Amino acid sequence: MFSAKRILNGTFGQVWLDSDLVSECYGCKLAVKATKEKVHIAGQMAIDTKVTDIELTGSIKLNKCNSRMARLIGDKIKSGHDVRFTIISKVNDPDAYGAERVCVTGVSFDDLTIADWEGGKLSQTECPFTYTDYKFLDLIPEEDE
Repeated sequence: MFSAKRILNGTFGQVWLDSDLVSECYGCKLAVKATKEKVHIAGQMAIDTKVTDIELTGSIKLNKCNSRMARLIGDKIKSGHDVRFTIISKVNDPDAYGAERVCVTGVSFDDLTIADWEGGKLSQTECPFTYTDYKFLDLIPEEDE
């Protein structure tokens, strides 16, 4: 039977950028978006679809407490280098049925926030990216597995 306490709580999430734990990370999103072409089938009123490719996108949200992103891509992107990374996302809520880990490779950040601050507010930044592949390292089993 489903229990609300089994829902993953992002408080227990972690991100590694290459092999470094990004302790200032408070959010991570990894997505796969399918591009579909319409397929008309004779004798059928409903239009079907065919997946023709996928787009892999994501973002990490960081509390601004260091110059990590400036160090990693600042001068390199300015001089024309296409810097690529590996990200591992893990969420391991103690009330869940297990941990989920996924590794994404070929990570290319879309932009670099040079400065973004406002008096009286905590400084945070979102770092969007694309990636070229993913692999699940750990999956959460079904309740009865």
